[in-house]
Amino acid sequence: MSTDKTNQSWGGRFSEPVDAFVARFTASVEFDKRLYRHDIMGSIAHATMLAKAGVLTDAERDQIIANLKDIQSEIEAGTFDWRVDLEDVHMNIEARLTDRIGVTGKKLHTGRSRNDQVATDIRLWLRDEIDVILAEITRLQQGLL
Repeated sequence: MSTDKTNQSWGGRFSEPVDAFVARFTASVEFDKRLYRHDIMGSIAHATMLAKAGVLTDAERDQIIANLKDIQSEIEAGTFDWRVDLEDVHMNIEARLTDRIGVTGKKLHTGRSRNDQVATDIRLWLRDEIDVILAEITRLQQGLL
């Protein structure tokens, strides 16, 4: 049986293909694609750390960062192809990066799990949203005065 029909994040744990309905039901990409900017920001920071630790060369780091910025531009231009079969924002961006630069793109995943990415993305998103809320509270306070 072809492995391209199995769930990407579960790897080879299941031999049966994932039903299309189940794949759509479990995919979070429609919800979490709004985290793309934060996911890319975290990945750029992670690539920078990997280079400082000697896991990536400076050239690999620069290639990853440049391509992540290009992917962000694709997303913002509305030309990025979001794929439900890749389940979430992280796997969509990682797959696009790997399509663009090959095996170097896979090195970005070194030393972090998808759970790390989710926690980082949500934390960065919340930090930005708190800033928006604080600005609105200040605007409300000024209006009341």
